[in-house]
Amino acid sequence: MQEDLRISIGIPVHNEEAVVDELLSRLGAVLSRQRGGPHEIVFVDDGSTDRTVELLRDAKVDNAAVVVVRLSRNFGHQAALTAALDHVTGDVAVLMDGDLQDAPEAIPSMLEKHAQGYDVVFAQRASRHEAWYLRFSYGVFYRLIQRLADVKLPLDSGDFSLLSRKVIDTLKRAPERHRYLRGLRSWAGFRQIGVAVPRDTRFGGVSKYSALKLLNLAFDGIFSFSIVPLRAASILGALVTAGAGVYALYALMVKLLTDQSPLGFTALIVIIVFMSGVQLFFLGIIGEYVGRAYDEAKARPHYVVDEIIRGS
Repeated sequence: MQEDLRISIGIPVHNEEAVVDELLSRLGAVLSRQRGGPHEIVFVDDGSTDRTVELLRDAKVDNAAVVVVRLSRNFGHQAALTAALDHVTGDVAVLMDGDLQDAPEAIPSMLEKHAQGYDVVFAQRASRHEAWYLRFSYGVFYRLIQRLADVKLPLDSGDFSLLSRKVIDTLKRAPERHRYLRGLRSWAGFRQIGVAVPRDTRFGGVSKYSALKLLNLAFDGIFSFSIVPLRAASILGALVTAGAGVYALYALMVKLLTDQSPLGFTALIVIIVFMSGVQLFFLGIIGEYVGRAYDEAKARPHYVVDEIIRGS
C-alpha cells in the first residue's frame, strides 16, 4: 500500500521570496526518495507582494509537481492552510509552513508512522530557537488550552502534520470561519501520534505573525474549543453573590446586637470598582462569542481564489 502512496505537500506562503528556492530544493530531495506518486507540492500564495509568485511560476515550468493557488488577497495563515487542504489530491497530505522552520527532512518519519496505521502524525516541537519570552508564551498557551479545551489537544504541536485522506475529507466538511486547524485535527479523531521534531530558525525573510496575530490565533483556539470562560463568569457571579449574602448577614447581626453599622466606605468603593471591571471583562468575553457567532452566520467563504497555476 505504501508503494502506491501519492503524497501532497500543502504550504501557505506570504512574501517568502528569500525561501522559495531552498524550500523547493529540499522538498524535491525528500520526495524523490519516496515511492509511489506522482507527488505534488501545493503552494497557497496568501496575497504576496514580493517575487514569491514569480519564483513559483518559474519553478512550475521545470517541476510538474508544483501547483500554485493564488488567493485574491491576504486571508491569513489558517485560511491559506484551509485552501491547501481543499486543493491537495494525494492519499496523504503534509501541511507545513513555508519558512523552513518545519524541516522537510522530518516527512519520512511521519510517513513511517502512517505506514504503521496512524491517520494523523503531528510534529511536536522538541526544541525551539525563538526568544525566551516567545518560548515561555507558547508553553503557557499550549498548557492553558489543553486544560480548557473540550477535546484533548497535544502539547507543543503546531500545524506541521501528516493527514490521511479520510482526515482531510473530514476537515474539509468543517465550516467554521475562525479556524484553529491543529484543534480541528484533534477533534476529528482517528489514530493520532506525535513525532519529536526540532523547530528550526527561519531560513530567510521575516515572520508574518505579529504579536497581535499570535494573540488572535490563541483566542481562536480557546473560544473555538472551550466554553470555560463563559462558565467562569457564572462561577464568579455565584461566589460574589454568596459573599455578598454573608456580608449582609454579618451587617444585620452587628446592627441588631450592637446597634452600630459596620464601617467601610473605602472598602465599598474598591469592591464596586473591582466588580465593575470584572463585569466589563466578562462582557468582552461574551462579546467575543457573539461576534464569532455573527461571523459564522454570514457564511462567507474562507478565502477567494484568483488563479490556479499547475505544472506542465
